[in-house]
Amino acid sequence: MHMTLEADYAVRIVEFLAVNPGRADAKTISERTSVTLRFTLKILRTLVSDGIVRSYKGAKGGYELAKPPKEITLRSVIEAVEGRCVQLPAHLVPFASHLR
Repeated sequence: MHMTLEADYAVRIVEFLAVNPGRADAKTISERTSVTLRFTLKILRTLVSDGIVRSYKGAKGGYELAKPPKEITLRSVIEAVEGRCVQLPAHLVPFASHLR
């Protein structure tokens, strides 16, 4: 299966948020993941609408994971940006297990 650039970027963003707990602003996420700010904001909007990421407004605003990394699967991240895919097995290992 070929992963699109958007899916790759979404995985990078979620991984960054998983290993850097707490809020991070879009600019920091963009710089640390090597994704343009414009594309980072687009992907974050999608991840927020799918309930993977939570956003906060204001001076102390930013983004953080909406649930523990162990509860976020690679499949859910890819499907958030790509739509439902049938080629991935339903039992994908939670995201956090790949970070150890």
